[in-house]
Amino acid sequence: MEIKVYTRPNCQPCKATKKKLDQLGAVYTLVDVTEDAEARDAIRALGYKQAPVVVAGDQHWSGFSPDNLKWAAAVQRGVA
Repeated sequence: MEIKVYTRPNCQPCKATKKKLDQLGAVYTLVDVTEDAEARDAIRALGYKQAPVVVAGDQHWSGFSPDNLKWAAAVQRGVA
């Protein structure tokens, strides 16, 4: 399952999200919405206005959410 993390510079919840995914050994793609207008429009279309936004398969959420990150990493490893 692909995990994408939409971030902004100097965003503490974004940094916490990346750190947690690294701790969990997840493979993910970072997208800086200040540099990618198409990505910014895509997360706005999902109804989000603040970073981070995590898209994992067909699930998505905003903010630092350790439980959701654990779930996404487990699904990615095939153990959930």
